[in-house]
Amino acid sequence: MDVIAQFEDEARGKGGRVVLPEGNDPRTLIAARRLKDEGIAEPVILGTPEEIAHAAAEAGVAIGGLEPRSIARDDHLPHFAAHIVQSREKMTPEMAVRLMRKPVYFGGMMVAKGLADTLVAGVSIPTRRVIEAGMMTVGLSDGVRTPSSFFLMVVPDFLGTGPRSFIYADCGFNVDPTPEELADIAIASAASAAELLPEQPRIALLSFSTRGSASHAHVDKVTQALEMVRERAPGIDIDGEFQADTAIVPEVAATKLKEESSVAGRANVLVFPNLDAGNIAYKLTQYMAGARAIGPVLQGFKKPICDLSRGASADDIVAATAVGLRRARRGSS
Repeated sequence: MDVIAQFEDEARGKGGRVVLPEGNDPRTLIAARRLKDEGIAEPVILGTPEEIAHAAAEAGVAIGGLEPRSIARDDHLPHFAAHIVQSREKMTPEMAVRLMRKPVYFGGMMVAKGLADTLVAGVSIPTRRVIEAGMMTVGLSDGVRTPSSFFLMVVPDFLGTGPRSFIYADCGFNVDPTPEELADIAIASAASAAELLPEQPRIALLSFSTRGSASHAHVDKVTQALEMVRERAPGIDIDGEFQADTAIVPEVAATKLKEESSVAGRANVLVFPNLDAGNIAYKLTQYMAGARAIGPVLQGFKKPICDLSRGASADDIVAATAVGLRRARRGSS
């Protein structure tokens, strides 16, 4: 079974709730209808009645049985605003109310307060706003200082062995992470992999160098991050610096490495040194290998939040919801 189909099947009938803050977009309504009709999730759609009705008409779907929610009329609005005032310095009550009237922030607070299990947004809201909303409402996990993102890459036939899933990080947010930030990304990616992959996470820190085959400051950054992860989270199975083929192809790893590695040739989590490498790699994998790319999914937060690309389809929203609910059931993000 395709991994996303598996997640959807696991979610059916469980009553998981997803908040969708872009009720003015027809794709949101199509996805919400499917989530409801197939029993995958109970969708909460944020928007004015006029916005939701217009989007539903454009999408050609009925809203019967769905849960549209107008923030301006919602009883939770003053309570959410009061929470923001208490938790944020220099936040006035007036500022908090204005902030909570914005759907992605209101949706984030629903997740923070347990009124929804996950938030899925991004078809029209910029990534930086989704991340800011997550930071201000859900907050980062203990010990994590750097929010990041990953793609769940589902490769239909990996090296002739059949379908296989990988975590790619960070492909959507951190442009040029420092060694400390790269370590944060690796630690968060290990947790994400533990929630989503059917096998033990094996994390490879990628570079154009393999174990000192090249000398450069860019390589030093990766090796420094490796040392930090091993010190901060010794239980993580991580290695590097590796070129991509060394990380995922057993025959190449056996040729290039003199010492044994539990990760080389078997990595299922690929951590890229910068956004150039990550973004290029996931798109090449998607189109040249026919892989399915789900994300960018935000990580490092206390509860699951998923960002979407602007070109996301209704099916992508459904898939992101299934991923978010799977992570919520696993108890972390």
